[in-house]
Amino acid sequence: MSTESVARSGLHESSDVRDDATASLAAREYALFASLGRMRPVRSGECLFRRGDVGRVMYLVVEGEVELDFGSDLALKRLGPHEFFGELGLLVGEHTRSADAVAACDGLLVELGEDGFHNLVERDPNLVAQFLRRAITRVVLNEQGLIRQLRRRNHDLETALDNLYATTHQLNQTEELVRADELTGLYNRRGLALHLQERRRAGFSGGVGLLLVDCDRFKRVNDEHGHLVGDRVLQNIAGMLRSAAGPDDVPCRLGGDEFCLLVQAQSREEVLRYAEFVLATTRNLLHLQQAVPNICAVSVGACLVDTGREWNDWYACADEALYEAKRQGGNRVCWAGEPPASGSGGP
Repeated sequence: MSTESVARSGLHESSDVRDDATASLAAREYALFASLGRMRPVRSGECLFRRGDVGRVMYLVVEGEVELDFGSDLALKRLGPHEFFGELGLLVGEHTRSADAVAACDGLLVELGEDGFHNLVERDPNLVAQFLRRAITRVVLNEQGLIRQLRRRNHDLETALDNLYATTHQLNQTEELVRADELTGLYNRRGLALHLQERRRAGFSGGVGLLLVDCDRFKRVNDEHGHLVGDRVLQNIAGMLRSAAGPDDVPCRLGGDEFCLLVQAQSREEVLRYAEFVLATTRNLLHLQQAVPNICAVSVGACLVDTGREWNDWYACADEALYEAKRQGGNRVCWAGEPPASGSGGP
């Protein structure tokens, strides 16, 4: 198609007046631009420029369509005959392209570079001034449209984050339920195992002591007073262990009437202080209780643990001491592999 035929086709427009928001040239503008530009046939999929390229040429679509992709999940824009794009590459020196421009189908474009634009100014400065006004208005409107899209995306992102926070909160609550013993609120075995995994990943700091606490003759409480009373006794044992625990200590119900208390301790004496507190508290409560029990005597097995070994090794060590306390009649603490500490016998 010759420059003249392109110019004549532009004159078929019904009006020389265009909305400033549109990318379409008025008939006189189209004819003038086409007469001074260079024709460029394009094939479907052909790339005219990429985001980040330095632009020095603007384009006018004669036939076909061109797709502009601004990235970042922003809406694609398609331009057809008599519409222009890339004008900032011509009007602003060393302008960086903000979109990929790709031919959506076979077509024909007009390329207009700096020399051609200078010729436009000389040929019809008033018409060029009208075009510049439209180009500037279109940039402003495009920026406003981009801001609206970004605001919508931010709103969608905020909504997604709110949903994520709500889901995370629900998951955390579910995880806490999975970790916690339903009756006492202490960690259950799973909760203790997860806690130990987290501690191992973080690295144990300082020494660790373990108390195994087992209720003495608890079956008699259930048999003589019923399971509701037995549950209350277990809850009170849990409360006593909770009060004995420091901020970095972990009380746990291992199951049935067996509990444990994992404590921060550097020495045998420190661990035994915890054990003596547990014994003294239960003994005092035993002296105060009425006909219906709310507490029972306990036996305690105590040890320091090797943090480089596994839970089963820790448990076996403390369980050996607990067995000895039970063998001696209960209501006492025994240290793993040693005789009971002074004053830790029965009342």
